[in-house]
Amino acid sequence: MFTGIVEEIGEIVAVNKGAESMRLSVRGPIATSDATLGCSIAVDGVCLTAVELDGDVFTADVMAETLRMTMLGDLQTGDKVNLERAMAANARLGGHIVAGHVEALGEIVKRSPGEDWELFEISADADFLRYLVPKGSVTVMGVSLTVVDVLESSFTISLIPATLSDTILGSSPVSTKVNLEADMIGKYIVTYLERMNEGK
Repeated sequence: MFTGIVEEIGEIVAVNKGAESMRLSVRGPIATSDATLGCSIAVDGVCLTAVELDGDVFTADVMAETLRMTMLGDLQTGDKVNLERAMAANARLGGHIVAGHVEALGEIVKRSPGEDWELFEISADADFLRYLVPKGSVTVMGVSLTVVDVLESSFTISLIPATLSDTILGSSPVSTKVNLEADMIGKYIVTYLERMNEGK
C-alpha cells in the first residue's frame, strides 16, 4: 500500500526483456535505504517486488499483465522514474490510499501554465473516467493528485511547483503516456452501486 507521495526520482540502470516479462534494475538511494528482499516499491505508480538489492539499486520482475497495463515496458536505461516505498503503518497518510495496481493508461493532451501552478489535461477512456469526481483523488504515474474537473474524454489536474520539480511529471511533455489508478474507495462504491442496480 502507498500514499502517492513520491519520495525521489530514480533512474533505470538496466532493462532485461524476455518474451513475456522484463527485469528492471532501478537506482534509488531513498527507496533502497531500508529495503529488504521481498519489499514493495512503487515505480511510476506500479507496485513491484524487490528481488535483488545491490547498494542503492534494486531489481524487480515485471510480468506480462503489468507490461500490458502500464508504461513500464517502454522504459529504457537512463530513464527517470517516480519512486515510493510502501507506506509504514505508523506514518502520516499525506496523499490517499494507493494500491499500486495501475488500471488504465492515459495521455497528457494539454499543459496550461498558471501563476503558481500548471493545469494538466489527461485523456482517458470512459471506463476509467466513471470513477473520477471533481476534488476527488487520482494517481498519475504514482503521484497522488486532486481532480479539478472531469470532461467527456479527459480529466484535469493542477500541479504545484513542488510536484513539478520533485516528480517526473514536470518534465513530461504533451503526448506522454501515463499510468493511472483511480481512488480505491471510489471504485468500490461505484462497483457496489452498479451491482445493486443490476440486481433490481
